[in-house]
Amino acid sequence: MSNLPPLNTATIWAILDDKIDDATVNQLLWHYLGYRYDSSTAQWDISQVAPEWQEEYPQPPNFIESRPATVKLTRSIPAENKQMLKEKLGFKGYKIGEFGPRQTRRATAANWFLSYLQQTNGKIE
Repeated sequence: MSNLPPLNTATIWAILDDKIDDATVNQLLWHYLGYRYDSSTAQWDISQVAPEWQEEYPQPPNFIESRPATVKLTRSIPAENKQMLKEKLGFKGYKIGEFGPRQTRRATAANWFLSYLQQTNGKIE
């Protein structure tokens, strides 16, 4: 997972615009949630993962395919950060007929990343 793109607004837009594949979106989420793969043991190290994620997801979930994991991700975004895609990026959403659960889950991931940046850096770049 060392080839991950940097976490910035360009990467978030690439997620929204479907220019980054689902596997990379998942890997970014796993990384920022604290999941680390130990290739020497072929197991996931979850020592940096918050307890509420460790309990439910000792293995990192596929957020693009799993509605429950995405719901948990959504609930982990503070209320004041729920509209960041619109407020910080001016994202207008997807057009009717051009989106489904996959796009919705990618938008949730993008919003989670914005919230993460806000909480850790205090700013969005």
